[in-house]
Amino acid sequence: MPIISRRTDSEALPASVTAKPDCCGGKQYCHDFSKKILAVLLGILLVYLTFYVGSLTRNTIKKYNYVGLADQMERTITVIGFGKVNAKNDIALTTLGYSNTDKDVGKAQTDNTKVMDTLMSELRKMGIGDKDLQTSYSIGPVYDYTDKGQQLKGYRVDSGVTIKIRDLTKISAILSLAGKYGANEVGGLSFTVDDTEDLKNQARDKALVDAKLKARKLAQSLGVTLGEVVSYNDYEAQPSYPSVYAYNKMAAVGGPEISAPADIASGSRDVGMNVNVTYKIYPARW
Repeated sequence: MPIISRRTDSEALPASVTAKPDCCGGKQYCHDFSKKILAVLLGILLVYLTFYVGSLTRNTIKKYNYVGLADQMERTITVIGFGKVNAKNDIALTTLGYSNTDKDVGKAQTDNTKVMDTLMSELRKMGIGDKDLQTSYSIGPVYDYTDKGQQLKGYRVDSGVTIKIRDLTKISAILSLAGKYGANEVGGLSFTVDDTEDLKNQARDKALVDAKLKARKLAQSLGVTLGEVVSYNDYEAQPSYPSVYAYNKMAAVGGPEISAPADIASGSRDVGMNVNVTYKIYPARW
């Protein structure tokens, strides 16, 4: 029986096979390769970090530049301009009314209504439209105060109508209605301009020219250059009081007949506008 010899693994395989291989052909080579990989990664990280810090610095500089500019106060000057136009008064205003007292409240109202209805009818016949008539009405108790205390005297009714007279030639005829129909209260006669919007526009244009001239003169005195308008507002100047003819109230029904003066002078009215204009200013060399 043949004898079979047994070999160990080391004896059975060549030395080139049984030897453990070195990493990448040698320990020194693996160490150098790892260092190169690490250097590349650090380089990439440094590049990204450089871009990040640069972007952050740039944004910060922009932010501070923006904030600084926003906080700077604008260099401005503000001037006030005034403009005025004059126009002839074209309408007259007056008030006619009736006041009466009676112990019977119903009778007081009936008597008052009778006078005022007649008066309103005559005004409409004279061509006064409803848009130019504004009525008022009130009623309340009237008391006598004696040693015995407060005693009811009756009820007082007050009615009135404010009339806008566009045809100034009718003033005398309208005022005469008071005595003719028993109206015992007559207000003052005043004159004014009916529509002032066009006059305001004209006055505003003059005020703007005035403001521009003032701004140029001021800029020249300050040694600066006048720039664009920053803000603007306007308001009507205090209007002058309209012409007024005063009439006293008549004491009772049946008083003297009232008429306007023979020579009526309606006069005129000033319409003024103020403007506030703010301009930017720059250095003279700008």
